[in-house]
Amino acid sequence: MSFPSLGDFLKAPGGRLDKGPVAVLLIEDEAAVQRTLAHHLAAGFRLILALSPEPLPAHVLPGEGADRILNLRHDSRRGRAQVEAVNAVIETAPADTWLYYGYNAEFLFYPFSESRSVGEMLAFHAEERRRAMLTYVVDLYAPDLERFPDAVSLDEAMFDRTGYYALGRVDRDGRHKERQLDFHGGLRWRFEEHLPQDRRRIDRIALFRSQPGLRLLPDLRFNVEEYNTYACPWHNNLTAAVASFRVAKALAKNPGSRGHIRSFRWRNSHPFRWNAQQLMDLGLMEPGQWF
Repeated sequence: MSFPSLGDFLKAPGGRLDKGPVAVLLIEDEAAVQRTLAHHLAAGFRLILALSPEPLPAHVLPGEGADRILNLRHDSRRGRAQVEAVNAVIETAPADTWLYYGYNAEFLFYPFSESRSVGEMLAFHAEERRRAMLTYVVDLYAPDLERFPDAVSLDEAMFDRTGYYALGRVDRDGRHKERQLDFHGGLRWRFEEHLPQDRRRIDRIALFRSQPGLRLLPDLRFNVEEYNTYACPWHNNLTAAVASFRVAKALAKNPGSRGHIRSFRWRNSHPFRWNAQQLMDLGLMEPGQWF
């Protein structure tokens, strides 16, 4: 069976990148792959590039909408694999194409996502002259590591309902950057001693519009400063959230942390209900001027 690489596809995409939004999903392991693909198909992405080191087994591909999924070879387990992949897609996609990037066992939520498509939401965001959207990565985790040693449970997922905060982002001269903040919270905050300093932020510009010269940097910010802002100068804008098991998986698996963590549950753990309203009620994303 032919298993082309991301590079092979981008040499001749045949117009498949001409209409967004396009999702770039890096598949790192077997956790919740089918659910991840189905979730983003249901959100309305026109094309999903599922990047994996080996071909995905047929049974994880959703029966409906599979024609909108391209499984491409990419070493998604390598450090900063997302930077290389995202920048390669940016270089090939037509200007102004909306792109999203994430991983398996991560799920994009945006205001009113149960009844409106991601394309509708991004069309409104573009009307507000915004070319990127801030997303908060909300850590999900299983309630019991004895029953779920990989820390993943779709049916019993939990998250932290409090403990989120933001710090002003400064430039090299110590001056605060306009409309930019570093956001913290979740497992990255509670178990920060097990994470490198540069991986403790929960902000990600996961939705953005391609343009010539745009680059995703190793710190997961963009080289165009306006892309890194949380709102325009005039009013608050839409934000979204990425509900993610990724940090929980890493903490449960890595030798340096797994022996020190008996459970991720604490007094502020709360069941995740898999809907956008819950995240809006807790201030983990907001609709801005979109109603």
